[in-house]
Amino acid sequence: MIITAIHIYQYSIPIEPFVIATGTMHFAQNMLIRIHTNEGIVGIGECSAFPMIAGETQDTCIAVAKDFAKIWLQKNALSITDRIAELHTYIDRNFTAKSAFDMALYDVNAQHAALPLYKFLNPAATLKTIETDLTIGIDTPENMAVKARNFVANGVTKIKIKVGKNAKEDVERIKLIRSAAGADVLLRIDANQGWSFEDACYSLQLMEQYHIQFCEQPIHKYNNYLLPQLKAATTVPIMVDESVFNDIDLQYLLPNGGFDYVNIKFAKCGGFHNAVKINALAEQHRIPCMIGGMLETRVAMTAFAHFAQASNNVQFFDMDTALLGHLIDPVIGGANYNGYHIYLPTSNGLGVNVSDEFLASCNQFCIS
Repeated sequence: MIITAIHIYQYSIPIEPFVIATGTMHFAQNMLIRIHTNEGIVGIGECSAFPMIAGETQDTCIAVAKDFAKIWLQKNALSITDRIAELHTYIDRNFTAKSAFDMALYDVNAQHAALPLYKFLNPAATLKTIETDLTIGIDTPENMAVKARNFVANGVTKIKIKVGKNAKEDVERIKLIRSAAGADVLLRIDANQGWSFEDACYSLQLMEQYHIQFCEQPIHKYNNYLLPQLKAATTVPIMVDESVFNDIDLQYLLPNGGFDYVNIKFAKCGGFHNAVKINALAEQHRIPCMIGGMLETRVAMTAFAHFAQASNNVQFFDMDTALLGHLIDPVIGGANYNGYHIYLPTSNGLGVNVSDEFLASCNQFCIS
């Protein structure tokens, strides 16, 4: 099956401002691609650039996507390993841009195999319940507590809380949120590398009384060597996120042993191909994983859901990307939210598309 054309779209989605420890996003800096083949199968992929995390912007994604498209043109879409290797040979990292191509390539292959993508990844997979958390961005402790109370009133059972800007205020945030949310709601926190080692010890020790399920990336990835000391200093389980972009990063961290869980994100690892490797290595060492995202629409969220369904070791779900203040939803089909539970379509491949009317309003490029 030959790739005959690749369409690239500047897929910007307006959102309410979203604040984390390292910065504020005012719109989803996304890119969408469509891979066309000589057999009429079209694969779709999306990525969401988060410059303060992955070091890529929407513009850099589009620039490198044009080169990727030229590399893949007239190549066999069914040779997944060869196609992915070509991208890694051409340029180092740039995982966010690569993830959109990876996603579309897997979509093509699953459609060709006449299978939903999760079955293409794991023929033995059976559907499981996926319930996402919902994230509160950094705000005043009082405003965050109000949001938590509203979340619970709307049926949220798992809340992810952004922290990492001010350790003392962060403790107050969690105190007020626990009071507002009640005892039964699961609280997860994410510092996005924002704390120093000392602040992480201080914050997590004081937060233990509020029964935190886990803390994502409490310290900067450059301080990975301190994770064992931090793990010994608190009872709050630690999840690595920015510390693990690919399976090589995880391999280096394993002897360290200073963490309990791994957060897999396509924008960090490059898509399905590397996500499978990370999860397999983590599972081998009995380390459960979470599937997370940046600010993707339901296109990529559908891909995350397929990956989660195919992977028994993926036990935590941070798949609220399309719920984080997106002001429009141009997606057709795909995975859907029923409350905070996520359900996959039954069609082959990803089973998702985007309105042609919306894409007509986007800046676009065709490599053919």
